[in-house]
Order: sequence, then structure tokens, then C-alpha cells
Amino acid sequence: MLFRKSPSFSETDLPGVIRACRANDPRAQRTLFKQFFGYAKSICLRYTASVEEAEDVLNEGFLKAFQNLNNYDENLPFKAWLRTILVNTAISHYRKNQRHEQQTSSLETGEQVAFNESVVDAIAAEEILALVQQLTPTYRTVFMMHVVDGYSLHEIAELLELNEATVRSNYARARQKLQVLIKQTDTYLLKNGPEAPRYYEY
Repeated sequence: MLFRKSPSFSETDLPGVIRACRANDPRAQRTLFKQFFGYAKSICLRYTASVEEAEDVLNEGFLKAFQNLNNYDENLPFKAWLRTILVNTAISHYRKNQRHEQQTSSLETGEQVAFNESVVDAIAAEEILALVQQLTPTYRTVFMMHVVDGYSLHEIAELLELNEATVRSNYARARQKLQVLIKQTDTYLLKNGPEAPRYYEY
């Protein structure tokens, strides 16, 4: 019985790694996963509320990537292709788990909160992410899709199967809630100094 030999590859040769992954080479799959793990996790964290949830989305996203590698055009950047799969996986995760989410109305009529935008420079990227992760799943997903990944509100409505007016409202409320959280951080920094340990009130 003849066995098909997987193509050899170098870990520094991405096209070679991808070709070996297409041949279902486990070593190549581990190499690709390790090379893009940090990048993929940073994307998944933006759409989830915890590291554990992010890793669930990440694992599912990589599985889809491996299953669809034959559809990847090597003339295009692999990172962009993988990012699309991860974002779509995060959206599917949201739709599956938050279809019946009940939005609170506590922010509907709240006054817009002004804050000193320069305070953002004093907040580490990890802390900004921690604030975003405190938003409700719908607020967080709409905000990240629009602000970070560049989807229009119309596109978001179609992908999340929501009314466009609802998406627009959720985006406005997400921004308002985030402003409140940053304002709390701003007040804390003004009171305790930029080097003080951060404690947030949610």
C-alpha cells in the first residue's frame, strides 16, 4: 500500500508550511498554530469577555482555517485571510450564545459623558481591552466590528441579524458606557497619579 508523503517545509517558509498543512501534516499544523497564536488570540480577546472564551473562539477559528486552507489564495496576505475567519467565528459565537440577550435600558437616556481623551495615553492597551471586555456581548461585538474591523453599521446588522437601527443604538450605548469607564479611570488617575495601581468600578 502506498502512502502519500507530506511535503517537507521550513518553519520560516510560510507558503511551505501552508502546503504541508493542506497535506494534513500535524507538525505543519502545530507550526502554523504557534506562529499565529498571539495574533489570533489578540483578535479573539476583543470579541469575548474572558481568556477562556477567547481561547474557545480561537480553537474553533483555527479548526475552520485548517479545514478551508484549500480556499486560501497564496497571492493574498495570510494574516488578513486568517483574521477574516477569526472575526467570522467570533460573530458566529456571539449569534449562537447571545441570540436571546436582553439589553438593559440604563444607558438609553443617559447624558453623554465628556472625558479627557489624553488620559487614554496613560492607560495601557491591556487596560483598554479590559474596559471593552466589560461591555455586554452585543455592545462589545458591535463596537469592535465597527471601530476596529471597519464593518459598516449596515453590514453589522446583516451579520448579527439585527435591525440596523438597533445596531446604531447599541453602538452609541457602547461608546457611552466605554466613556463612563474611561471617565472613572480618568478620575482615579487624577486623584492617585498615573503610576497608581488601577481598580475599576463597574
